[in-house]
Amino acid sequence: MAEDIQFEMIDVDLDVQEILLTASQHDLAKLRQLIRANNVGAENPVNVKDPETGYTPLHAAIAACERDEGDESAQAAANRVNNNSNDDNAAKKEEEENPLAAARDTVKFLLQEGAIWNDLDNKNETPGCLARRLGLTELYELMVDAGVRAEMLLNYMEGYEKLEDDEGDDVEVIDADEVEKEETKETSDGPSTQEASTTTSEDTAAAAAAAAAAEPDVSNSRYLQSNLTFQNDRLLDDDQNGVMMAWETDIMAKTARKLLPREGLRVLNIGHGMGIVDGFFQDQNPTAHHIVEAHAEVVAEMKRKGWHEKPGVVIHEGRWQDILPTLVEQGIMFDAIYYDTFAESYAAFREFMSEQVIGLLEPTGLWGFFNGMGADRQISYDVYQKVMEMDVFEAGFDIEWEDIAVPQLEGEWSGVRRRYWVVDNYRLPVCKYMD
Repeated sequence: MAEDIQFEMIDVDLDVQEILLTASQHDLAKLRQLIRANNVGAENPVNVKDPETGYTPLHAAIAACERDEGDESAQAAANRVNNNSNDDNAAKKEEEENPLAAARDTVKFLLQEGAIWNDLDNKNETPGCLARRLGLTELYELMVDAGVRAEMLLNYMEGYEKLEDDEGDDVEVIDADEVEKEETKETSDGPSTQEASTTTSEDTAAAAAAAAAAEPDVSNSRYLQSNLTFQNDRLLDDDQNGVMMAWETDIMAKTARKLLPREGLRVLNIGHGMGIVDGFFQDQNPTAHHIVEAHAEVVAEMKRKGWHEKPGVVIHEGRWQDILPTLVEQGIMFDAIYYDTFAESYAAFREFMSEQVIGLLEPTGLWGFFNGMGADRQISYDVYQKVMEMDVFEAGFDIEWEDIAVPQLEGEWSGVRRRYWVVDNYRLPVCKYMD
């Protein structure tokens, strides 16, 4: 195990440094005392930061577990020194048997006290990212579970609606817009988030705020008003965001074959984009192929390419929120449904699967979606796999996954503002009604 984490002690808050150092030493009794004392002002002491590294107590507790190859861990050595034959002490015995036990308990304590699971250090790493890089699987899973709890809480809060009091006046319990902003901050890993979280002076904070203001929001409404650029290998919006890219072709091909395993079926696709998955759906000769597309320029490009003349194709121009209820009213059913929209919130996806799929999918049908939520960071991707599994189950469906290796994409991002995919494997989902 590496030597104890050293923190810069010059011109910094000594109370903050003591908390960080104690977290790195996994001294739970002292850490609890420092947290309860709360000598760091209004800020929650479990979320203080070292100005030199950007480490929070969670970072410090995990970083202290780094092993030096070929060396014994410092924690194991400390256990031997402190072992005064009190083998009846279960906690100390566990620490001897498992050097990570103290770190695990420290991480759990910090999370219980309100530590932010995905706070970023100066290297743009969350505590979970750090645990994964160091090969600390148990600590990584703790951070994933913490992320799942946080995201589920945000999702439930987002679902709250305005209530009426006895006199019929609206009483707003939760501001959904504010929750969405918070959720976006929790799941996005752009440079402005990191920069704002590591500021140490008023000038730096002002610069970070200006940079964040200059960074255009990635939202569905902004996208629908954007002018698009169609290229052979990509579709970009006004802000040079990648709406769809050709590297997704293998994923789309496998998705289409799973959802339409044979010819003569009926399929609904929500979000045409570059038309990659719709091309593979056409290869299966569907008897009905409905496409919902909200962006006027994509619809124009579809018609320019003759999609409206292809066998069985029906193009619905507009947002799925407006189109699908009409299809339900008309009693139109499908054997397969695919969902791949751009810059919509997770709440919109939950609404789609819980409110719309059941009215459109045949009892033996299958449905899927482009599984890109949180794919700009491995821990975020892992968190959302668990969140989606629970939400899909709650909506009345089973889900099966297939891992697909994603090739190296270094050369794919030239001219694209933000890499929306960095993880090694794509998890392809196929959903069906519960038996």
